[in-house]
Amino acid sequence: MNFLTVTLACLVHGTIVSAANADAWRSRSIYQVITDRFARSASDPFKAVEQCYEGNLTWCGGTWQAIEENLDYIKDMGFTALWISPVSQNIPGPTASGEPYLGYWVQNVSMLNDRFGTADDLKSLISAVHERDMYIMIDIVVNNVASTSGVHDIDYSPYLFADKSYYHPYSAISWGNSTSEEIGWLGDDANLTFPDLDTSNPVVRAGLQSYIKSFVEEYSVDGLRIDAAEHVEPDFWTSFCNEGGAAGVFCMGEINGTDVQLTAPWQGPLDSILNYPAYYAIRDAFSHPGPKNTTGLAMLVNQSKQLYKDVSVLGNFLENHNLPRWPGFSKDYVTLTNALVFLFMNDGIPVVYYGLEQEYAGVVEPYNREPLWPSHYGSTGRYQTITQLNGFRNYLIANTDWLSQPATVLSSSPLDIVIKKGGVISVMNTLGRVARNVTSSVKDTGYPAELPLVDILTCGTFIVASEGAISISYGFGGRPVILFPLQLLNNTWFV
Repeated sequence: MNFLTVTLACLVHGTIVSAANADAWRSRSIYQVITDRFARSASDPFKAVEQCYEGNLTWCGGTWQAIEENLDYIKDMGFTALWISPVSQNIPGPTASGEPYLGYWVQNVSMLNDRFGTADDLKSLISAVHERDMYIMIDIVVNNVASTSGVHDIDYSPYLFADKSYYHPYSAISWGNSTSEEIGWLGDDANLTFPDLDTSNPVVRAGLQSYIKSFVEEYSVDGLRIDAAEHVEPDFWTSFCNEGGAAGVFCMGEINGTDVQLTAPWQGPLDSILNYPAYYAIRDAFSHPGPKNTTGLAMLVNQSKQLYKDVSVLGNFLENHNLPRWPGFSKDYVTLTNALVFLFMNDGIPVVYYGLEQEYAGVVEPYNREPLWPSHYGSTGRYQTITQLNGFRNYLIANTDWLSQPATVLSSSPLDIVIKKGGVISVMNTLGRVARNVTSSVKDTGYPAELPLVDILTCGTFIVASEGAISISYGFGGRPVILFPLQLLNNTWFV
């Protein structure tokens, strides 16, 4: 019996694996890696040769084993989850668009990519992640496969679904038309195209459900990041993801857009989505040069609470493999610190793209996919800031009700934005590193007069004035401030 006959016979009637759901994931922070670019194994004879540059469109030699060898670099920053790039077999290279080093040019989703290692290597990595009390999130591609033969001469035999009838007929995508975006083909019609699976086909649905159920069970996967989720009809995800679906684990989908009204409906079919509207609002608020639009960011916070099903599990980020590095477009390093405070102290799950902690600055693809090993995994100032933020967030989750308390905007102005969540007051500003003779006043923190508040980032003390007010001076530059009652801290918070 072939694969599809077997899947139709069993049609995912087995017991769903017990795995991490949305309730378990909301307390996590995620570190995202590209397997090929994060680390080379210590046993790699070419490890010392710096032959991979960020402009290369080719393999650099990263492996699952090498990620495992460097897990403590991630763990020591305080991250409690690891997201790795797709593990599925890709089309062979080279192609006119380079090598498939990212892992998104899938040939057979049900087979592993041997460029990154063996099944035992992947299981060993996941076991090592779990030993550190971390979760593993695997990036998967189910919307399409990849082809280099042009749209009219495709050989479907290497794919899991090996017949043309399982795919939508070729059509270029008409952007802004939701139907076209679901059934149209990504890529181009000559060099590198992506035949679009007909995920409404019962055979395709059954096959993908059977695959993901067995994959999650065999590899003890805790969560899935869904590539190009907006290019699949929403009801497909209801039976594929979530606790009651075939995967039985937390699913975070890629839904790109600036408008919360358009992205929010995807949370429901999916447990969570990557929060692109927040990304664009954060950029507009803090980057230099930029509009310094804190009002738009404040509106985004309030609108998100109204329209999303659950803001606490949205994936918030500042960079990824498709976007420019923050230092590539914002020329003031303090602006990134302010953005990071928003990322960690607001509602949602913080997602940090590898290399941000090393202050990588690549702008356009592929320069934003730099190899990490030339950094020697050093403890930079940015690494230490992320460690502080993760440490404090983890302390709050373990010792207070911070996680269950929604973020509230106390004030916003062209100067700064102030957010309170679960007793933590975060003051983020638009000034950058240059000192200014200006003071910001937060009129009602909810705290009584004369209560000492400590700044988590500097250990400086602020005393609450009458009517719950505090004042922030920017005489030393635009560093953000995170305030919490000193009496509620203990000497273990930074662990």
